[in-house]
Amino acid sequence: QVHLVESGGGSVQAGGSLRLSCAASRDTYNLYCMGWFRQAPGKRREGVAAISSRGTSTYYTDSVKGRFTISLDNAQNMLYLQMNSLKPEDTAMYYCAAKPAGVCSTSSILIDQYYTWGQGTQVTVSS
Repeated sequence: QVHLVESGGGSVQAGGSLRLSCAASRDTYNLYCMGWFRQAPGKRREGVAAISSRGTSTYYTDSVKGRFTISLDNAQNMLYLQMNSLKPEDTAMYYCAAKPAGVCSTSSILIDQYYTWGQGTQVTVSS
């Protein structure tokens, strides 16, 4: 089991940037695919970005393509989400998540099933 702790959320104006960080309690390389999910009030949790267990493939929901970048620092057991050109509709609680590599697939990596979750970090974007 991996324990995840997010940081880096905050309030920013539209057009601004934030970088979210997620510290994993153990090595995740080749063991877990990792992802960022978000949930706004009254909405379902959605997959934002994900990365394969070896860090070789990344996946993004359409609404963040070209603005968000997910990355891994395997040496530090850290996952990051660089968010640029933020919009008010990006406002949500953001969660770091890890899923055993054996149940990761291209078709399911952005689906919130079989993931272990962090406690979340709030991102608020004002217009």
